[in-house]
Amino acid sequence: MGRLFGTDGVRGLANREVTAELALDLSVAAAHVLADAGAFEGHRPVAIVGRDTRASGEFLEAAVVAGLASAGVDVLQVGVLPTPAVAWLVASTGADLGVMLSASHNPMPDNGIKFFARGGHKLDDTIEDAIEKRLGESWDRPVGADVGRILTDPDAGDRYVAYLVGTISTPLNGLRVVVDCANGAASVVAPAALRRAGAQVTAIHANPDGNNINDGCGSTHMDDLIAMVRSSGADIGIANDGDADRCLAVDASGAIVDGDHILAILASGMREMGTLAGNTVVSTVMANLGFKIAMQQANIEVRETAVGDLYVLEEMRANGFTLGGEQSGHVVLLEHATTGDGVLTALHLLARMAQTGKSLADLASAVTKLPQVLINVRGVDREQLASASAVHSAVAAAETELAGNGRVLLRPSGTEPVIRVMVEAPSEEQATEIAESIAGVVRAELSYA
Repeated sequence: MGRLFGTDGVRGLANREVTAELALDLSVAAAHVLADAGAFEGHRPVAIVGRDTRASGEFLEAAVVAGLASAGVDVLQVGVLPTPAVAWLVASTGADLGVMLSASHNPMPDNGIKFFARGGHKLDDTIEDAIEKRLGESWDRPVGADVGRILTDPDAGDRYVAYLVGTISTPLNGLRVVVDCANGAASVVAPAALRRAGAQVTAIHANPDGNNINDGCGSTHMDDLIAMVRSSGADIGIANDGDADRCLAVDASGAIVDGDHILAILASGMREMGTLAGNTVVSTVMANLGFKIAMQQANIEVRETAVGDLYVLEEMRANGFTLGGEQSGHVVLLEHATTGDGVLTALHLLARMAQTGKSLADLASAVTKLPQVLINVRGVDREQLASASAVHSAVAAAETELAGNGRVLLRPSGTEPVIRVMVEAPSEEQATEIAESIAGVVRAELSYA
């Protein structure tokens, strides 16, 4: 059996893999591990609990709240809010931990459980492993006045919106924005924040019904956003995912502006303003070579990490950097947030447009990206990748063919049962040919019998 926690919490098919029993047990174990680590410092602990719009989030939320309260933790329920809102609320209220029920960009039947420690920071791997080890252990249950109490906070979303808008100093007046809320956690707060900042906002896929989150919409399905931007004459389109911890964009012509472009735009702006700590931006191994070349030309250093905003954050916190993120649209502005925040990113991207008077296409043109092809190979044994000699030989042959003018990256996904094959090459045809060839070897060598 593999590790329960992935790169972003525990995730899987709700009510089959992510069950009410697991949610309750994880919450109890988390409370015990954090208590033993001294996180509660002798006081009665408080937890913030939020969720995205999935129907399964309702029963999982109930299970998490029950587990925490049974372990003596007071719970403040904030309802449907983005993952970064829960992180911010943990930090701003001085709460001892936070729990978010979401599977982010995954399809609606999935769900997940993410924990935040005091200060709104994601748990590191050692704490997650300790929680996993203590699942199902016997424990001395509090009784009487020692059990946790449960309250709700109906104003949490308004406070979060006010905070986000306060992080930018340039009004967005005159900018026409289409925002795709993915029928998810930002369906209320994203349009509200953009409007409060001065933008003219059209919101699409902002009517969640519990079943339509990420369904043909949001940052993984951008056709509707592109069409609306073109037909409405908007200046920019913003796409969030289900829990709004990521942001992708569309320029006025309908061209997609991904996380690499957004990082480059924000890095250049922060360098001008003197707020880019260490003159460095942190990205992952998935960042396009074109991004790295653009940063080199701008005299901005790039630090690389493994894939996952947790690892980006670790590098940033360890070295005092203020900007990092992923091609997928997770962008961390560490002066303002402890994790990737799609609404915050959108506000700062639009503020850069307002500051410079430039279109998004003009700003994004600083990065000329190499064609990149990504193939997700399913139904294979991820654990055997490291020892698959035929796969490594195929990769070596591809790298010889590319001769330094591209690259190949294979990695097991931390959130899905797949192996990702990524190839960058001078042409899309060559990238596709190499990626399909390697994917074929992966399937042949690693498919389950």
